[in-house]
Amino acid sequence: MLFAAAASVGRGFAGRRRELLSLRADIDRAGLDTLAGRKAPRSRVLLIAGRPGSGRTALAEELVRRLADDYPDGVLRARLATSGGDPVPIERTARELLAVLGVSVRAGADEDELCEALRDALAGKRALLLFDDATGAEQVDALLPDAPDSLVVAVSRGPLTGVPDVRPCTLGGLDVSAAIGLLAQYAGTTRITCDPVAAQSLVEECGGQPAALVLVGGWLAARPMASVADAVQRLRELSPAAGDQDRGGRPLARAFRLAYEALPPAAARLLRLLVLAPGGWADAQTGSALAGCSVADAEAALEGFVAHGLLRPLAERRYQVPGCLDPMLRAALRATERPAEVELAGARMLERTVRQLHACRLAAHPPGSPARKKLAAMPGPLRFESAAAAAGWLESRLPVLLEIARLAVEDGGLDTLARRLVAGLTHALGAHRSAEEAAPELYGLHRLVLDVARRRDLPVEEAAALLNLGDLDARADRVEEALVRYKHALEAAREAGDPYTTGRSLESIGGTYEDLEDWHRAADWYGRALQLRLSRGDRIGEALLYERLGTVQARTGQWGEALRAWRAAGAAFRRAGNPQGALRAADALDRLGDPAAADAHRRAARRAGGAATGRQRGGGSAGRQRAGSGGRRGRVT
Repeated sequence: MLFAAAASVGRGFAGRRRELLSLRADIDRAGLDTLAGRKAPRSRVLLIAGRPGSGRTALAEELVRRLADDYPDGVLRARLATSGGDPVPIERTARELLAVLGVSVRAGADEDELCEALRDALAGKRALLLFDDATGAEQVDALLPDAPDSLVVAVSRGPLTGVPDVRPCTLGGLDVSAAIGLLAQYAGTTRITCDPVAAQSLVEECGGQPAALVLVGGWLAARPMASVADAVQRLRELSPAAGDQDRGGRPLARAFRLAYEALPPAAARLLRLLVLAPGGWADAQTGSALAGCSVADAEAALEGFVAHGLLRPLAERRYQVPGCLDPMLRAALRATERPAEVELAGARMLERTVRQLHACRLAAHPPGSPARKKLAAMPGPLRFESAAAAAGWLESRLPVLLEIARLAVEDGGLDTLARRLVAGLTHALGAHRSAEEAAPELYGLHRLVLDVARRRDLPVEEAAALLNLGDLDARADRVEEALVRYKHALEAAREAGDPYTTGRSLESIGGTYEDLEDWHRAADWYGRALQLRLSRGDRIGEALLYERLGTVQARTGQWGEALRAWRAAGAAFRRAGNPQGALRAADALDRLGDPAAADAHRRAARRAGGAATGRQRGGGSAGRQRAGSGGRRGRVT
């Protein structure tokens, strides 16, 4: 066992009665607009400001819990900073909030469009929004709803200058009574009441900071024979180690060292490795992969960390590193682990995520299929009982999975694994969502692939990513942007000398000009794509391109060329054993004024269809011809 888990103890919210009363009063207090005789155009903002470890998030959560019933349109939560303290892009936050609201937005929408959609979705609503770890006023202001009956509770280190009429509540330490109560929740009441003077000294050593008190209380909980005076003495002996990121203040840094240095080596290693998990969010499987231990040992360790104040419990047996401890754990990681070990731990986490995504995709197939048999052969912790269970796992963890993919690509040290991860996530989304539902996430994933391809000079992958992004742009009616993507894809495909992506690029450019009703250019690009298809002997692709070429030539009044193209399309469909395509060509020839050729194609299509039916009835497989195509406009891929 890495760490012996203590019995779970119910933890209640401690103190802050005065702050809660003040925040409640601020909700009803007249704002500047009301005093000026104007209706408030936007939501009121309450600000809870304090240093990391001051209990600012806990206070915000308690306030939201007490207010939730007053806001029938629900509670929305967003964390506006990463675990490392960097601002989360406004675009990403707006998209995640819209997803929670069930509002779909087109793939590739920019920040302004997403924020406007969010304001529209909340207009006229009475909702409660919690923005945790705001790094600046611009984040909150961009996401602020135009809904005066809604309320925003923002949590930040300092003031949000620039947000109109914000109501700040600045936190210091807990009062002595509340601080002793918080200590007792972890250490038990007996030792606290037996030595009240030492308990008060301990509160002073911790500066009344809730995070520091929780860590010291956890240290005492793990040592039933230690006294409160022992904890005071140990804290006074400690000083922050050189290089500590003491962002939470000296009391928090000392309390962290007290708790961290008392851990068994294996448990301490797991704890510091958890900062590699995106957002500090982890479960037993993630911990097992990072530390290279069993899932059972990781689960016991995580529960022990929670019992001793080192992790925050979340739903579904997931956990999070408190933001105030993240800088100190990162410093410990840098000081203790060799870079190669850190990279290996990250690789294990990515590899496990790739395998889980593969299992998620397999679970989408029907029972009894070859894919489900592959799933049954996978290790138990990776398997899903049903397609619904796999889909639920994917949706509940999608923000974290997207963050893992983004960080893996940004890191650049594990590009092969990063590419497999992005591919696995793309396939899992495609298996459990429709193309339209998956488009916003796929757009971001294809951009990640493009980043890796350009960094690693992989022109084929670059062309493929550009083509996929172009398709999503075209579906979102950004036709000009799609055209630019397709032309860049053509350059990359030609650089690689790859006929497949070159053909896709040529055809996509032709299709985009067709969308723009530039028939002459469409015919030119379709003609170039056709020459490539002819050289490859791709009959279905050849037939479809003849069909499209005939369509755009007819638009320009080139009736003779259009007739020849449609005749060639019918012949190619017949040679490919596709009677439906041949009949489609016959109908076009009728419209173009060549009934004799149309009748010939119909007769040939009926003969081909009858022959194929006969072969199928005879049990042979030769008659089963592929007559489908994928991609935008039925493009052969």
